[in-house]
Amino acid sequence: MSEHPDCALIRRGYEAFGKGDMDTLGTLMTADVIHHMPGSSPLAGHHKGREAVLDLYRRLGEETNGTFRVRLERVLVDGRGHAMAFHMAQGDRGDRGIEIHEGLFFTIVGGKITDIDQCTQDIDESDAFWS
Repeated sequence: MSEHPDCALIRRGYEAFGKGDMDTLGTLMTADVIHHMPGSSPLAGHHKGREAVLDLYRRLGEETNGTFRVRLERVLVDGRGHAMAFHMAQGDRGDRGIEIHEGLFFTIVGGKITDIDQCTQDIDESDAFWS
């Protein structure tokens, strides 16, 4: 059985993110993509537009001195332009570390990511780490 195109798109995105390949990652998104990051940390909020989303991803690396990693565990699709990805996020920031399960809910239109809603296993822990 072949992989659904939406599933393959999300896997390509995770692969590019893992390599720090923002050019490739940017090609997978629409110009008006939005990433909704939960919580109340300085990184939380609605990051609107491809450059703002890519800047968020760059900042994840900068804030953790390059230690931030995600390990993709599962991708689910509905065949109607939605995908859910589950991963383990890990990183170190100052004297604090984090290892936390997170999920991303993607909306996909025309083979490109248009919207990303992020959820986390423990929002208080995530806020404490990024604040």
